[in-house]
Amino acid sequence: MTSQRVLTGEHFINGDEACTEGALAAGCNFFAGYPITPATEVAETMSRRLPKLDGTYVQMEDEIASIAAVLGAAWGGAKSMTSTSGPGFSLMMENIGLGVITETPCVIVNIQRGGPSTGLPTTCGQGDIMQAKWGSHGHYEIIAISPSSPQEMFDFTIRAFNLAETFRIPVLIMADEVVGHTLERVTIPPAEKIKVINRKKPTESPETYLPYKTDSSLIPVLPNAGDGYRIHITGLTHDERGYPVPDAETQEILITRLINKIRKNRDKIIDYEDYFLDGAKIVIVTYGSSVRPALKAMRDLREHGVKVGLLKLNTIWPFAEDLIRKLAKKVEAFIVPEVNFGQIALEVERCASGQAFTKLISHPGGGIHTPQQVTDGVKKILSDLGSKRKKR
Repeated sequence: MTSQRVLTGEHFINGDEACTEGALAAGCNFFAGYPITPATEVAETMSRRLPKLDGTYVQMEDEIASIAAVLGAAWGGAKSMTSTSGPGFSLMMENIGLGVITETPCVIVNIQRGGPSTGLPTTCGQGDIMQAKWGSHGHYEIIAISPSSPQEMFDFTIRAFNLAETFRIPVLIMADEVVGHTLERVTIPPAEKIKVINRKKPTESPETYLPYKTDSSLIPVLPNAGDGYRIHITGLTHDERGYPVPDAETQEILITRLINKIRKNRDKIIDYEDYFLDGAKIVIVTYGSSVRPALKAMRDLREHGVKVGLLKLNTIWPFAEDLIRKLAKKVEAFIVPEVNFGQIALEVERCASGQAFTKLISHPGGGIHTPQQVTDGVKKILSDLGSKRKKR
């Protein structure tokens, strides 16, 4: 490897390594983390690449320290990132909440494995999806995206940094072991063809500047430490000055803004891919490593005349609930293969309630679905729907 920030061309690398290259292409110049399978290759690659680019790599004593260092580096002006897996992700939860309330842009990569607890350290799971949404205390909004290939690990990591900088929020990359360890060709474009969003700086003078005063975007333009602006950074409920004001009125103003800056921009954040949705009776909703067996199952079923489509969720949170509600008025059922016992399936069921049936195809972890398992799930729901029609 060279010391170039963007290693253009085609590379045969795994998803973890592709994630690192995406981060560097996006301008990441600070990484703090603790080695944990199956995310170790993210840290290992960063430890080799980042120092050659005048960046900073720090191996911390644990994941609590790692996320704290990432937040601090971001406030110093760095584009910062960490990577982890299930147990480490759990340890980061309190400081993810701190990142949300202080509006700190950073990227947290979770290469999911089987759990709970130590679980399956070296094999696949998708059990952290709801934790990504609700893991920290209090009510808040978060952005979480889900790559399904090494190429997407590169592309989506760049997007994660851009989203973090745009919306001043920690962004989660919810990958899994299969995606992280799959070795494939990854195409890295020239640097000038990569869209990179950098942090805005205040235009007001230090004398008139209020750090948390926003325009209609609801997103503050915050200075970096050392820029000459006075700013108070706190996890306490704070006013436009950043000063703690622990009362219900200030809480309502602050939390409503933090939530609405994401909700009102859902259309800019939510990303998905769809296949054969027009005229479909059954739609497979899938993400991460479940995408490939689901795509194979969909193609096999369509070859046999089954009207099945597929919705690939590139963004997990915010959830594409408006799209699911729209589809629920047209289709008979949703099939959701997940390497857990039902997390995104619950969201699909909530949004489709009263309109279309939702069937989970669960997997306990340690591997992924086969295409046949997805195919069988679709056939089973078709049989059940047929039986219901006969009873009518």
